Amino acid sequence: MRFRIVFLLIITAFIIPFGSLHAADFEQTLELEGITFKVHATNKGSINTLTIKPKGLKVDNRPIVREVNGTVVEAEVADLNEDGAPEILVYTTSAGSGSYGNVIGYASNAKKSLAPITMPDLMEDKDVYTGYKGHDEFSIVETRLARRFPVYQSGDTNNQPTGGFRLLYYGLERLESKWFFKLDEVVNLRPDDLASQ
Repeated sequence: MRFRIVFLLIITAFIIPFGSLHAADFEQTLELEGITFKVHATNKGSINTLTIKPKGLKVDNRPIVREVNGTVVEAEVADLNEDGAPEILVYTTSAGSGSYGNVIGYASNAKKSLAPITMPDLMEDKDVYTGYKGHDEFSIVETRLARRFPVYQSGDTNNQPTGGFRLLYYGLERLESKWFFKLDEVVNLRPDDLASQ
C-alpha cells in the first residue's frame, strides 16, 4: 500500500516541463497569503539571470537578481511551515545530458522581507548520493519539498538507469535567522516495486 501511494505521487506531483526544446524566457507570477512574486529568467544559455520581484512585503520589496547555472523550468509558492508567510521556490536544470536539478528558495520573514533557503548537498550523505546522476524533478507535496531522481547502477548508460527511483522529502526549518531544508524522509523505489503497481 505504501509503494502504491508513493507511486501515485510520482505520476501526479512531478508533472513539470523539464528540458524545453527551445530557449525561451521563463515568466510566471505567483501569489499566496497576500504576497505576489513575479519570476523571470532569461533562459538563453547554460548560465542565466533569475529575477524575483516580490510585492506586498511590509519592509523590503526590492527585486532579487542572481545568476543561475542552467535554465529555470518551474516555480512554486507555498507555506511549507504553515506560519502564514509564503516561500517561493524556483527549480532549475543544468545544461548537458545529466540535467542536474537545483532549488533556489526564499522564505518571507513574517511577510517583511525575503531570506534565502539553503538546500543540503546530496554528496554529504553517501546513502542518498549513491546511484545519483542527475535528472532531478522537484515538487511541493503537501507541506514538504519532494525530490525525485532515477537511480543508476554500475554499467548503466545515461539514458537507461536500472535502479528504480529515489524520493527525498525535505521539511523547512529555521535556526536563528537562517532558513534551510532538512531531509526527513528517503523512499527507494526498486524496479520490482514499480512493476507491481
